[in-house]
Amino acid sequence: MLSKKQARAFFLGGTLVTFLIFIGLTVYSFMGENDQTNKEKLTDSVVRGKEIWESNNCMGCHTLLGEGAYYAPELTKVVDRMNFKYDGNGENVIKSILMSEGPWQPNGRKMVAYGMTEAEASDVVDFFKWIGEIDLNGFGEVVGVDRKISPLSKGKN
Repeated sequence: MLSKKQARAFFLGGTLVTFLIFIGLTVYSFMGENDQTNKEKLTDSVVRGKEIWESNNCMGCHTLLGEGAYYAPELTKVVDRMNFKYDGNGENVIKSILMSEGPWQPNGRKMVAYGMTEAEASDVVDFFKWIGEIDLNGFGEVVGVDRKISPLSKGKN
């Protein structure tokens, strides 16, 4: 059993060690070579796509980087998933959904018909591609794309 003095020393020592570890990890995470974003690929088109995403409140139904509502699918790696599902035509499928004049109803859920122009849809797809290229340490990984599973197993997922 520890005396009061030993318990206090143990507590203060543990707090100090934990604090130093926290500071060290914080400094490490802010070092330039540890930057996992792809901000160097940020273009005007990506910024416009983000503005369209926000102005249409897409986060009211979808999640992006794990944040948002859970009514509709996670869209962080949507371009990769759609390219895999539609044999490389995923970008065109996403654009056609965004440009559609009628509501899209996958799996019984109804998505608002935004009727975007070709340019707006392209900007949103560019935003999705940019988001999908952020190093997320495996989050949102697409089986068959990230892990290079053979195309024969594609229909079994």
